[in-house]
Amino acid sequence: MRRLVLLLNLCLFSALVNAGSQRPLLDLVDVQGVRDNQLVGYGLVVGLPGSGDKTQVKFAAQSLNNMLKQFGVQMDEGNLPKSKNVAAVAVHATLPPMASPGQTINVTVNSLGDAKSLHGGSLMLTPLRGVDGRVYALAQGNLVVGGINASGKNGSSVTVNVPTSGIIPDGAIVERSVLERIEQSGQVILNLKEPNYQTARNIVNAVNKVFGPEIAKAENWGRLLLSAPKDANNLNTFMSMLQDIDVTLGTERPKIIFNSRTGTVVMNDQVRVNRAAVSHGNLTITITENEGAVQPPPFSRGKTVPVQASDVNVEEQHANMMLWPEGTSLDVIVQAVNALGATPAELMSILIALDQAGAIDAELVVI
Repeated sequence: MRRLVLLLNLCLFSALVNAGSQRPLLDLVDVQGVRDNQLVGYGLVVGLPGSGDKTQVKFAAQSLNNMLKQFGVQMDEGNLPKSKNVAAVAVHATLPPMASPGQTINVTVNSLGDAKSLHGGSLMLTPLRGVDGRVYALAQGNLVVGGINASGKNGSSVTVNVPTSGIIPDGAIVERSVLERIEQSGQVILNLKEPNYQTARNIVNAVNKVFGPEIAKAENWGRLLLSAPKDANNLNTFMSMLQDIDVTLGTERPKIIFNSRTGTVVMNDQVRVNRAAVSHGNLTITITENEGAVQPPPFSRGKTVPVQASDVNVEEQHANMMLWPEGTSLDVIVQAVNALGATPAELMSILIALDQAGAIDAELVVI
């Protein structure tokens, strides 16, 4: 992670699309009336190797006690169970449009207490509710955690990524569907996921070429109005024909996408920088804990006193400036960053500085 910057090919990241390429129409738009719905729930993660919530987190112990009562285990309210193998978590998921009971969806789990890590844990059965308070899905399963945490007895610790957050692929089963449908009013409204004047014009031309003139109109650069059949069966046929239409994308500004949780940086080969000078330096602080003891003289009736000393060392690396010529390509940028020895987080700082200096032709997106 310290020397490598993760660069994915354009075909592996659909958000970075070259201008002039073609995409299916319904991949570029959202159909008004057909939408995702957010679900949220509260649950317990069990099976943690001592990295769960501490005893100070009372709501985790209360939740564990309530769960045990459902299985016939009665405990005194004044003596709540104490276990570091359990963590209280918030669970959320996105219910896709037209989802039916029995289908599975992905869920994300985040710690609510002071758990150090959710690695190795399993989520107990958790109801996921919508904004109306109804249960739409049930989540359960083993967590996939992309971070790790290690700590010593004297308080020293190392954390990589976010160990208190994880996902469960296909971890929830849909129990209730949301009644969604395209209103049969003779009109379908399409909203572009990424508004673009050229893309909107190309969609209008492509639709009218298939169905005839004046079927599609652009209200603005992100909203399109289509005349559609009112009959449900004919409307479904109309939508299936829209799905078969390929649309040429308009010109888009190159993007650099940075995932602040995993340290992943993704950019395409359209990214260019103007002539700029870049300097990068590292400040390293090393703290060493030394434990010892002071022994009293013989026959002095003194006591042995433990002593803990800290050795702090600050080191700042010398950094030379690097000159990037105007129009530098992606390959040259990667070689320059690797030569600097910058981590993904440090790379993001360099890119932000270049953007603020007006020396980079790209849009920075942080997710």
